Amino acid sequence: MQKSVRYNEGHALYLSVVARKEGTKRGYLSKKTTENSRWAEKYFALYQNVLFYFENDQSARPSGIYLLEGCTCERAPASKVSAISKDAIEKQQYYFMVNFGHDGQKPLEMRTEDELDCNEWVGGIQQASYSGIIIERDILMQKYIHLVQIMETEKVAANQLRTQLEDQDTEIERLKAEITVLNKAKERMQPHQNNQDEEDPDIKKIKMVQSFMRGWLCRRKWKIIVQDYICSPHAESMRKRNHIVFNMVEAETEYVHQLSILVNCFLRPLRMAASSKKPPIRHDDVSSIFLNSETIMFLHEIFHQGLKARIANWPTLVLADLFDILLPMLNIYQEFVRNHQYSLQVLANCKQNRDFDKLLKQYESNAACEGRMLETFLTYPMLQIPRYIRTLHELLAHTPHEHVERKSLEFAKSKLEELSKMIHDEVSDTENIRKNLAIERMIVEGCDILLDTSQTFIRQGSLIHLPSSSERGVLSKVRLGSLSLRKEGERQCFLFTKHFLICTRTSGGKLHLLKQGGMLSLIECTLIEELDATDEDCESSQGFNHLEFKIVVEPPDGQSFSIVLLAPSRQEKAAWTSDISQCIDNIRCNGLMTSVFEENSKVSVPHMIKSDARLHKDDVDICFSKTLNSCKVPQIRYASVERLLERLTDLRFLSIDFLNTFLHTYRIFTTATVVIDKLADIYKKPFTSIPVRSLELFFATNQGVWGTDPLNNKSPRLCRKFSSPPPLSIPSRTASPVHCRKLSLNSPISVKTGALDLSTTRSSSAANSPTSSHSPSIASPPPATSEPGDTSPCRSPSTPRHLRYRQSGGETSRCSMSPASAFAIATAAAGHSSSQGFNNSEKACDKEFIIRRAATNRVLNVLRHWVSKHSQDFEMNSELKVGVISLLEEVLRDPDLLPQERKATTNILSALSQEEQDDAQLGMEDILQMAESPKSECFESLSAIELAEQITLLDHIVFRSIPYEEFLGQGFMKLDKTERTPYIMKTTQHFNDMSNLVASQIMTHTDVASRASSIEKWLAVADICRCLNNYNGVLEIIAALEGSAIYRLKKTWAKVCKQTKGLRDRLQKIVSSEGRFKNLRETLKNCNPPCVPYLGMYLTDLACIEEGTPNFTEEGLVNFSKMRMVRITLS
Repeated sequence: MQKSVRYNEGHALYLSVVARKEGTKRGYLSKKTTENSRWAEKYFALYQNVLFYFENDQSARPSGIYLLEGCTCERAPASKVSAISKDAIEKQQYYFMVNFGHDGQKPLEMRTEDELDCNEWVGGIQQASYSGIIIERDILMQKYIHLVQIMETEKVAANQLRTQLEDQDTEIERLKAEITVLNKAKERMQPHQNNQDEEDPDIKKIKMVQSFMRGWLCRRKWKIIVQDYICSPHAESMRKRNHIVFNMVEAETEYVHQLSILVNCFLRPLRMAASSKKPPIRHDDVSSIFLNSETIMFLHEIFHQGLKARIANWPTLVLADLFDILLPMLNIYQEFVRNHQYSLQVLANCKQNRDFDKLLKQYESNAACEGRMLETFLTYPMLQIPRYIRTLHELLAHTPHEHVERKSLEFAKSKLEELSKMIHDEVSDTENIRKNLAIERMIVEGCDILLDTSQTFIRQGSLIHLPSSSERGVLSKVRLGSLSLRKEGERQCFLFTKHFLICTRTSGGKLHLLKQGGMLSLIECTLIEELDATDEDCESSQGFNHLEFKIVVEPPDGQSFSIVLLAPSRQEKAAWTSDISQCIDNIRCNGLMTSVFEENSKVSVPHMIKSDARLHKDDVDICFSKTLNSCKVPQIRYASVERLLERLTDLRFLSIDFLNTFLHTYRIFTTATVVIDKLADIYKKPFTSIPVRSLELFFATNQGVWGTDPLNNKSPRLCRKFSSPPPLSIPSRTASPVHCRKLSLNSPISVKTGALDLSTTRSSSAANSPTSSHSPSIASPPPATSEPGDTSPCRSPSTPRHLRYRQSGGETSRCSMSPASAFAIATAAAGHSSSQGFNNSEKACDKEFIIRRAATNRVLNVLRHWVSKHSQDFEMNSELKVGVISLLEEVLRDPDLLPQERKATTNILSALSQEEQDDAQLGMEDILQMAESPKSECFESLSAIELAEQITLLDHIVFRSIPYEEFLGQGFMKLDKTERTPYIMKTTQHFNDMSNLVASQIMTHTDVASRASSIEKWLAVADICRCLNNYNGVLEIIAALEGSAIYRLKKTWAKVCKQTKGLRDRLQKIVSSEGRFKNLRETLKNCNPPCVPYLGMYLTDLACIEEGTPNFTEEGLVNFSKMRMVRITLS
């Protein structure tokens, strides 16, 4: 169909004259005008695919021209306006409408008084539109493309056959030459044979017997050789190889069949539906859902034909050349996999249209679909490349090293693995972006910071926002301890690498940011884990068992304020505070290094990290991906265990996503003993954790700063604001505890001790020496007189409010420490208060002392994450617990330990030593025994709410009792799964026991009415479990009701009320397994923790990850990209 037509007036006049004389159809018609919607009678003439209309049959020039190519014409009902007009009463009018395919062109409405004339006009216009020819052209074009592809394949096969024929001709010529030589030799030996013909007959008999014996021995020998070969490992390997090839052909046949169903039963019908008059779906949505599906089908049809051709030449199976043809075109899978999640979202949005949903169900009811849904067919291409990799692995395992296509198959496998790695990297990179965008869409006001691609999601959950000291007079103490505080103060919190969001959730599921403190920049925050008794906010948080923590926010352009949050449990508080403190540490570390190294002011990666090639360049024992982690360092794709432990204990930075991934999955590639030994070694020998080049940068001094005031220095690096908390916090005479910035361990400090005085005198010669030692002194506490700190003359406007300088003798003091030394002290969590570790002024600039403090900080940081988030490791491994306690006790014996480090060490020891308080001391075995011997009278006496609460409590105890290591290694699918994953198996048993318990309790009733009442009660229990976020309990009850024992009770279900059946349908839709539990995943994403999910959904995800990706590479490196995917699934 033409998009535009070049108009020639002379040619148009000529055609109008021809149309009036020889037109296919001519006559008067009434045309509806577009200006005033009135009908005007015109003279129309149809010629080929052009429709002319004139004012009358005598007009020389046409009034208008319509190009009918690609249009549609159909009869139209009479309009309401014409139905009540006088003309319509006198004469019957027949209407028809011409719809043009051009964008923006309005349809042409016409009418006539004769029905036969109307039908003739409609038929003539339809014939002139050439619509059938256009459709036939599209079909022929598709066939042409298909035939061209087949022709290219046949050309390749013909070239191969031509090469084989040339080789055979050469072989024939060689054999002819050999025959000629043999014939000549035979002619020379002919006289000798004639003499032997005259031998004795007895000798001839003896020779015949000898010949027979030789033939018998030869046949026997060959039989033994063949039998030995049949039983040999090589023959067994070849049989397995052939079996793998045959299975591959069958799998490819099935896959091509699935793709043809996807294209023929869904894609092409939906394209036609999108082109209809009332389309249920747009063309853009069809393209988004089925991206590259048709191209993938054509590709695999060609590959399948090649496989069948190879099977026809069995037992000579050569497959490498087929993969050589397939590999360059497999990049289309990269776009398909990247678009897969988005395609499912588009499909889910389209299903909200009733017309589309009805049409899709009609397509899915096709017998070829065999009851499978569209989401199932869209998932098949996702598994194809891992299936090829697994097949090539098996094929190479049974292919000899001297085989002709061994190298080609290895090359194909390596290329497929590279493609799989690229897909995994892109999927993991886009998953975080999609998560951020999903949260941003939930916030009504919007959130621009989530549109930053470097913003990494850390965790989310529900916390209670306690009122501040200014709001204490509004809320009474009685209300603070009541349930109204939990209901009104509950907030949905989201932690990212750079920001912390606090929102309120509406009844519709939307989020609203708090007016004050809804979006906190972590660069301006200070975390206080334990509130002191002297804290002004401590009074409002009494009676909460130390579950609260405080965030002090000090914006550069506003007044500081604080937010007190209450966690539901000690474990939740430890997890939140651990992650928040790690994010603040990473931001400060990056900002400090940017401030210290002047030459890197315009580079995003700090100079210290950039100078170390081991952090971003591939090596024999490590390989990086293109994605950056939260510390702006490339993520690790593969690495040896030694390099992973080195990254864990690197004192310069620690990415929170790396730490979480390592602690979740270290059991796969190492042991807890190795990790704790590494931490102990880094604590005792801290200098081994930083390369030599980085140590030089770590202690580099800036010579240009010594001679001048740091605040008035001309260097733009020293005049600009810090991009993170300053390296040193020095409390002034007016400083309050709130203004003291916490360091990496985030423990509360006291300002009653003396401040660290940086004003020391130096000689002029020392100012020019980069190796001179400068030591801060400990000043005595200042008097209690207060001065307005904001008007201090020695505070520069460009200096953060945390940094105060003393005045001595009317001059601003000169800092005796370089920025790098200040960074080192900040990393070591020093500078807030005086301690016995700083009683010697020489230790402030001692390299060994600073590195020891930084190493202690790093060890305590890792141990705090480990103990707070993975306490089961220490409960199930007594040796690990004893080792950690001994290491912490050794840390406590350090005479140079800072107060913050001492308090953090004490907190970790107390967390290790406290006994775990289980709910009513129930264990897994007790719960399983309860399910085996239930008491029937309990169910009649308990209400639905009590039953739902008890089921939720039991499911929660069972779910949290599963240790992390049982999820790793796919042990739940092995033959010895009972020994390898006992808790997962017991959880499965508990699920089955609860389902059987529900079914048995319903069947104990003898009459129909009682059974119907019991079904209604259990459905009410399931709905309450949904409200309690116990979706495992919902699925237990729904599985019992869907079982054959209950589902077949037709009379009982007939007694169940309509509202209860509607509730059952809604619950079934939530926990349905279609689309990989799509609805359940969406529900879990929007619900407020805590919740009890369905375990089988995550086991399926882990099985898919384990099937397609190995734990180690062929070089023995740990596949850390896979570990990251496992961590995302488990977290």
